Amino acid sequence: MPSLLQRTIPVLRMFDVAKAREFYIDYLGFKVEFEHRFHDDAPLFMGISRDGLMLYLSEHHGDGSPGVHVVVETTGVDDLLEELKSKHYRYMNPGIQDQEWGTRELGVVDPSGNKICFSERKRS
Repeated sequence: MPSLLQRTIPVLRMFDVAKAREFYIDYLGFKVEFEHRFHDDAPLFMGISRDGLMLYLSEHHGDGSPGVHVVVETTGVDDLLEELKSKHYRYMNPGIQDQEWGTRELGVVDPSGNKICFSERKRS
């Protein structure tokens, strides 16, 4: 059977589980797909999703580097901005930026310094 590359799942480093949950679950509207620890005191590895997007968040020291920049192709970026503004998240006040390369982008930064850019291609 020929190989078929299907999707990418970024692994983003997190340092504070409560802050990560507040940001990704409460603010961005992701849902938890799974959580895994090797034992009670082990770092958390968690899968979260929203729509067709899956992210892995990890407390493991070797998983990811803080400060990663992830671009998510998006439709309805204006609606997403209104959704986020309605949540009154005290650590973020995002806006939309029109880029020279033909996209409209809404950027957010998580509590561990990872940047997520929701990018919608401008219609011609």
